[in-house]
Amino acid sequence: MTIDIAFHAPVPDESDTLRRLHDQLVASAEPSGLLDVAYRTIDSPVGTLLLAATPAGLVRVAFDVEDHDTVLNRLAKALSPRILHAPAKLDAVAHQLDDYFAKRRKTFDIAIDLSLAAGFRRSVVEHLRDIGYGQRESYAQVAAAVGSPRAVRAVGTACAHNPLPVVIPCHRVVRSDGTAGQYIGGPLAKTALLELETA
Repeated sequence: MTIDIAFHAPVPDESDTLRRLHDQLVASAEPSGLLDVAYRTIDSPVGTLLLAATPAGLVRVAFDVEDHDTVLNRLAKALSPRILHAPAKLDAVAHQLDDYFAKRRKTFDIAIDLSLAAGFRRSVVEHLRDIGYGQRESYAQVAAAVGSPRAVRAVGTACAHNPLPVVIPCHRVVRSDGTAGQYIGGPLAKTALLELETA
């Protein structure tokens, strides 16, 4: 009696195949000039953060409450549709954010791309970088600092549209009475960031 035994190579998992193909795409896209925006997500004490960068630098940080898919769609329209999940491109940013949340870092040393901020909003965002770790300024103080003392509400709007929350600290801008006020990541995230820096 003869028994035929067939040996078959294991079929690769479809997700492994897709992952390898994706990695190859990322590896070849940048040298070919086909990668305009790289992105990844990280877990943090204030929820999952989306990080996106152009060749010029970090262009967007988004909280999960902003809906990361919506943020990526907006980036595709505002910057380029050539967006790829390329975590390694944002490793340095991720490590610095980890250090910040672990209280080992008070400032960020990364390239920034402010192409998503223009006009008055850009003036506000650039001023936010001058508010030190653990410090706070009121919306009125920020308005005065950027040369528009009556534009308190516009400062609030500019903070709400800050493309790089946490890294550019709009959470350090509070109401004149000292209460936290609104925040793109939600009031709990703002309170958590303020407490992290004063603990």
